Amino acid sequence: MDAGFFYSYHLGWTRLDARTLLGDLEAEGLRPAHPVTGRTVLVSLDAASLGARSPVTREQLLSIAGLQRLREVGFRLWTDGGLDLLVRIRQARSGVVAVEFSVGELPEPEREHAVSAIRRTVGRASVLCIGFVVDRSGATAATDWDGVVIEGDAHLHSWPDTVAVRDETAARHPQLAVMDGIEMSPWKVYGNEVLGV
Repeated sequence: MDAGFFYSYHLGWTRLDARTLLGDLEAEGLRPAHPVTGRTVLVSLDAASLGARSPVTREQLLSIAGLQRLREVGFRLWTDGGLDLLVRIRQARSGVVAVEFSVGELPEPEREHAVSAIRRTVGRASVLCIGFVVDRSGATAATDWDGVVIEGDAHLHSWPDTVAVRDETAARHPQLAVMDGIEMSPWKVYGNEVLGV
């Protein structure tokens, strides 16, 4: 997922959080069911079977996306216009779950709609959303975003459009601690496009 992306990070992720996120995304026009076939598919992220698809019901997706039995799950979300984006939900570090949306392959109007929809939903999906990163071009894909958002210690070689972290994480990060961020409770937000998120 190194094209454009939106990553969000959550503590205490459960099946209910997955259900809330998916319901909110559906209300925003991003749905797991294909607009023509109505099928929902899991997408394999395993190197041995990368891209393989397995049909599931919505309830199966919700159950799997809670990560009670798996370390990660991949699936596609579809726009009303029939375009899609890959989503990966994975266990990251220190009990945190990362929800990763690959938005870089969408044309600009759909990409902006997706970024806005995701931003509106991530905080509602888990009251314990500890931060997020938006990079529409994917230029910072090599950055250890888990290390930045979760641990507050990974170095930033370049900047994404937006990065949001908790105040205590910003205070211990060597670069963020010396920068002015905008307070958007519960995060401190940095980047070129802070107000557009």
